[in-house]
Amino acid sequence: MTLEQLRIFLAVAAKSHVTRAAEELHLTQSSVSAAIAALEERHGVKLFNRVGRGIELTEAGRLFRPHAEVVLEKAAAATRLLKDLSGAPAGHLTLHASQTVASYWLPQRLIAYRERHPQVDLTMRVGNTRAAADAVLSGQADLAVVEGRVSEPSLSVSRVGEDRLVLVVGRRHPWRPGQGIAPADLLETNWIHREEGSGTRAALEEELLRLGISPAALSVVLELPSNEAVIAAVEAGTGAAVLSLRAVEAHLSQGRLVMPDFPMPTRPFFLLMHRERHVTRAMKAMVEVLGEG
Repeated sequence: MTLEQLRIFLAVAAKSHVTRAAEELHLTQSSVSAAIAALEERHGVKLFNRVGRGIELTEAGRLFRPHAEVVLEKAAAATRLLKDLSGAPAGHLTLHASQTVASYWLPQRLIAYRERHPQVDLTMRVGNTRAAADAVLSGQADLAVVEGRVSEPSLSVSRVGEDRLVLVVGRRHPWRPGQGIAPADLLETNWIHREEGSGTRAALEEELLRLGISPAALSVVLELPSNEAVIAAVEAGTGAAVLSLRAVEAHLSQGRLVMPDFPMPTRPFFLLMHRERHVTRAMKAMVEVLGEG
């Protein structure tokens, strides 16, 4: 059994199609089919059923798949370690960030990192705080930067920046710029929220609880998966939202959003790393850049 056979097996399992897997791997269809056949013949087990033009895992294939994934991940980790021992930061680094961090805080820091360490192949992925934490836990990301609090024993969590949250409404909303908003007023309007797992939403709910308000008491009319979607919905209607000031600054300056006076606390940005995985030179270099503020 070779690593290349495992790589081909996982690609075919993911695509459920030999031709599509071959295209993704930049191999010929015949070489992909031959690799699967050799793997099955060598171990006397059928890994796929051919169904029409498609292909699907057998029960044996489903049982084998997670083991193949572990072997390839360990091989990749060994490769990263050997590259890292060679000297300057190099190899591949995958960074996962939650949306507000990725859109408004990280870009200038990634540019600084690229200028200092051009030999590092940097991959950036974006999701909410929960998705970013899960990526580090599973090994799909080396590091993550999030705006939500994360409590996972396997992750080290360190503060690398901060953000200010603000209450915003659209021009059609009865609340006016600078108008003082009492906690009780929050129950008298409709709300547009980010999705569950979002750090922005978690920060709002934490503040509501501090004020003695149950998050469930708010009249939530929409839950949307991005800052941009929430902003567009608030601008178009009469709902309220709490978002990062970084995300809404341009909309406020253009008069498309209105910011009543309702103090919100600043929130930290956190760097997540797995406690048990090797910290490469590329990771250490990124930690240094992120720590510069």
